[in-house]
Amino acid sequence: MFFQKRKEFKSELFDEKNFYSQFIKDLQECKKEVIIESPYITSSRMEHLYPLLNDLLDRKVKISIITRDPIDHDEQIRYQATNEILFCTEMGVNVILLKGNHHRKLVIIDRAILWEGSLNVLSYTKSHEIMRRIEGEDWSNQMIRFLKLKRYLKRKNF
Repeated sequence: MFFQKRKEFKSELFDEKNFYSQFIKDLQECKKEVIIESPYITSSRMEHLYPLLNDLLDRKVKISIITRDPIDHDEQIRYQATNEILFCTEMGVNVILLKGNHHRKLVIIDRAILWEGSLNVLSYTKSHEIMRRIEGEDWSNQMIRFLKLKRYLKRKNF
């Protein structure tokens, strides 16, 4: 278990209406690393995110996307996911494919901001969702340890 005394932190709740405006601001302020875990990837959502991802890569920010292996999707989503994964890989994004019933949704920015909730960041279109934004390195690092994410991240100096 990961129970320990925590430093002060800031936590806010967002829904599908106001999530992306704050998320985009967080990405624009990112300095080192973005980890996005989203089981689904769709072309329509990625079209909106590619300019931001390109900007991050231009600024030498490390981007890791953890998602379902497309083989685990139905045919329509499989095609989109495969294309978007290939495009992200060509851009220089570290894409990690997980097999099985992968369904977590989270984002970690500079290991200082943790987003967690029900919204599929790389595929959202029109459902009712919730995301919690937590500022605090302890919380981000706890999530990385709990999910054993370091094994997937290429950069060794974190």
